[in-house]
Formats: sequence, C-alpha cells, structure tokens
Amino acid sequence: MKKVVLAYSGGLDTSVIIPWLKERYGCQVVAMVADVGQEEDLGEVRAKALASGAERVYVEDLREAFVHDYILPAVQAGAVYEEGYLLGTSMARPLIATRQVQIAEREGADALAHGATGKGNDQVRFELTYKALRPDLKVIAPWREWELRSRSDEIRYAQAHGVPVTATAEKPYSIDENLWHTSYEGGVLEDPWNGPDPSMFRRTAAPETAPDRPEEVEIAFHAGVPVALNGRRVELLAFLQELNALAGKHGVGRVDLVENRLVGMKSRGVYETPGGTVWMAAHRALETLVLDRATAHMKAVLAQRYAELVYDGLWYTPLRQALDAFVASTQERVTGEVRLRLFKGSVQVKGRRSPHALYDAEFVTFEEDSVYRQDDAAGFIRLFGLPVEIAARRRVQEGARASTAV
Repeated sequence: MKKVVLAYSGGLDTSVIIPWLKERYGCQVVAMVADVGQEEDLGEVRAKALASGAERVYVEDLREAFVHDYILPAVQAGAVYEEGYLLGTSMARPLIATRQVQIAEREGADALAHGATGKGNDQVRFELTYKALRPDLKVIAPWREWELRSRSDEIRYAQAHGVPVTATAEKPYSIDENLWHTSYEGGVLEDPWNGPDPSMFRRTAAPETAPDRPEEVEIAFHAGVPVALNGRRVELLAFLQELNALAGKHGVGRVDLVENRLVGMKSRGVYETPGGTVWMAAHRALETLVLDRATAHMKAVLAQRYAELVYDGLWYTPLRQALDAFVASTQERVTGEVRLRLFKGSVQVKGRRSPHALYDAEFVTFEEDSVYRQDDAAGFIRLFGLPVEIAARRRVQEGARASTAV
C-alpha cells in the first residue's frame, strides 16, 4: 500500500490515525477535511493534519452539495428516523465519503481510511459509499485493527509521536456538527436517566430563557424548494443558515432520543436541529394542502423507509433512487407560503396557502353551500361499509346455526 486518503476531522482519533497509518502500513497519508458547515477554524484543522504527519491536506467546501443534494431530498421525502432523528450525521457521511473517493482517484491512492469506531453506524455509512463508488480500493478502519482501547491510550500515543493534542482523558461528549444539526453522545449521556448539562448546547437557547415575545416567520416554496424567507428571495444555503439563527434564538429543535443503531444496540443521543425543525414543519404543512389523501398516506409510509435507508448508509442504492423519483413527482405542486410562530422551544404553523391547494372552503364550510349534497353520503356509506355489513350478516347466520346444533 502506497497512499491512503483519510477522512480527517481534526479530532484526537483522526489525528492519531495519521502516524498510525504511516507506522503500520509504511504509506503516505493524504487528509481530506470536509466543510459541511461546522463552526470550526478549518485553517487550524489543516495545520494540525500537516503537523500530525499528513503529506497533503484537502479542505473541501461541501456546503452547497450538502444542502442541495442531501438535505433537500431528505426533507422533501419527509425522512425522520424513529419519529425524532432528522438524520444530520447520516446524510453527511455519504457526501464526505464521496468526495474522499474522488480525491483518492485524483491522488492515485490505493486505500481509504476513516475514524469511525466498530460500535457505531458511521463505519457502515462510509464503507457502503466506498463499495458503491470504488469497491476495488482497500478500506482501513483503525478502530477495528489497532491496540489502542481508550482515550487515554490515544493521548499517550499522540504524545509519543509528536501529534499536537489539546484533549484530556476526560471528554464529556462526542460531538458531531454540520449545517443541519449538532449531535451529542457519550459521557454522562450514556445513562438515559441523566439529563444533559444546559451548558452543553451550542446552537439553541434554553427554551426557558428564550425571548418572551414570539416571532413569526414566513417561508415560500416553489416545487418543494424554499425560495424566500420573510418575503425576501434567498438561496438555499443562506436560507438554512438564517433559519438556524432564527430558530436557535427561540430554542427550537432540541431532541433527546434513545434510538436503535444499525449494529444492534440502542444508543442515546441529544440533537439540536433548529432550522431543520422549522423547515420540515413548513414543508409538511404545505403538503397537507396540495397532496391528495392516497398520495399523502403512501408518502408517509415511504418516508419511514427512506429514513431507514439514509440511517443505514444505503444512499447509493436503486431503492433510494426509485423513492427519489416518487418524491420528485409529489413535489411538483408544493408551491406556496407557510407562516410559523417560534416561541420558547416550539414551532407552530399559523397559516398556509397555495395556488394548487386541494382545500376548498366551498365544500368544507359549515354554512349553506351549493356544491355538496349531504344526502349523497347515505349511498356512499352503504357501499363503503358493505364488506362490514356482509361480514356481520355471516356471523349472525353462523351463530344461529351453532345455537340450533346445541
């Protein structure tokens, strides 16, 4: 093995992986840093990778690709894993792995490496992307190979190999951050009875200390894509960034979940997804106006499967592509505006309108109307309930025969 491209975050794990790869395999290490919107000085991350022994470092701005090619399809699909997780980490991993493969091809590398542990979902998400795009490249997952078994071991290894680290043996949380969310796992959160420390949260105000006055926001959509915020046209990346700030100020988007990992165990995670929570609420509200009953119900069923595919790392699969085609057809008429109220951790839909609305006040009014004949309902109910009536009649007949036989 001559050259490995490592998905590098700048944390302790991937910093230690650089000298470990060189020592174990005698190879060059190229580090790839993905900018997916995390609040971090990526210049410092680049410098740290070089100081840790990387031959070269790529810092790749993937924010536009993330919001257009991963977040947007998932929102349009209504993908939420186990009714609470909005898939922030799950969506980012195939994007990062895809760019990692592209850099490996540019560099003529013969292997790919990542810093995911052998207990989590990320190892699957990285490696299924590798398999989908370049199954011939060797995959190295140091956590499944090396002798380091703890954070203390890693710190000692880093110090012995001149890797710059500021970490200590005590680390309260494992944190992942990007444009869509911030997630927290580990530490005191490993006991699901323990509540998170209020100081942990990075991007949302505590609901009890959020502003005492609610704020309304208006989101305009065209064919399922947000195009304006509060009456002002805005590009998708800027839309999410601004919505994150607005929703975060009001404490919107905190979720505390125990979820089922793909690898068979349960894990506890705390998530902040401020803008995403508001975006998804607005999108769902507009869909209720424009989708017919059968399509809306089928879409809700498929949304769960879509979320499972993303969570499980199956981004590059024929099924997800097929679901995308279905979802795209449902979005053609998702055009209009939604007004929402943000207040102390909550988001409430206050109004929605669309030129394609199937909601017709003439039909649903409780006042006198000239378009709906209420006596038509009697025939509808008879035909709709005919299977129920036939089954009931059969039970009565069978019961009568049984009593006669006795």
